[in-house]
Amino acid sequence: MELITATTSVEERDRAASVAVLPVGSFEQHGEHLPLITDTVVACTIAAGIAERYQLMLLPPVTIACSQEHAAWPGTVSISAVTLTAVISDIAASLQRSGVRHLAIVNGHGGNYVLSNIVQEANESEPRMTLFPTRTDWDTARAAAGMTSDGHDDMHAGELEVSLLLHAAPHLVHEDFAKGDHAAPDRPHLLLHGMAAYTTSGVIGFPSRATAAKGAALLDSLVGAFKNHLTGLQPS
Repeated sequence: MELITATTSVEERDRAASVAVLPVGSFEQHGEHLPLITDTVVACTIAAGIAERYQLMLLPPVTIACSQEHAAWPGTVSISAVTLTAVISDIAASLQRSGVRHLAIVNGHGGNYVLSNIVQEANESEPRMTLFPTRTDWDTARAAAGMTSDGHDDMHAGELEVSLLLHAAPHLVHEDFAKGDHAAPDRPHLLLHGMAAYTTSGVIGFPSRATAAKGAALLDSLVGAFKNHLTGLQPS
């Protein structure tokens, strides 16, 4: 399964998909054991699985997004919420002009809050966009994979992200990932002070609990859960 599309114009013409899948990631620190492109790899992995299962048009990823809360670490690069909004809006408009009416945004970075507003505004008159996975989709997938942490305590570079990469791109996971656990359940001022107020390593979560098998089960659950989103976009 290719994580970044290599299809031709002729192949997309023959597919004639009415839904395009856009992975949106980030370029931000993920501790010492995961690369800056982690969220993009996560988004691409899920998006590729969805596009393959449901025969949808897979777009290349948006690789830099809203990571301002990680600015304290070298390598992190961000764009503004205004810029991300413009990029998504331009992509959706271009798709519309080419006959692809619907857009599914697969978000790999929790800090891309603005994506929710973009989707809400796009759907004012009729269903045009969906944002995936939702919190419910993630929680269901965690349970299906037998993960022992939840989305709050394992929010960054932990059990979930390491498991997905161990399954989809194990060469990107550093061997010492099991030493990276860091708990910070109370984060009342994350938006005010950023991640650096709650972790020195950049990790909030439990990478030691990650396995490739959990990553495979997580991905399978998410790909299956997307069917409900697809039905919502195409109720007929």
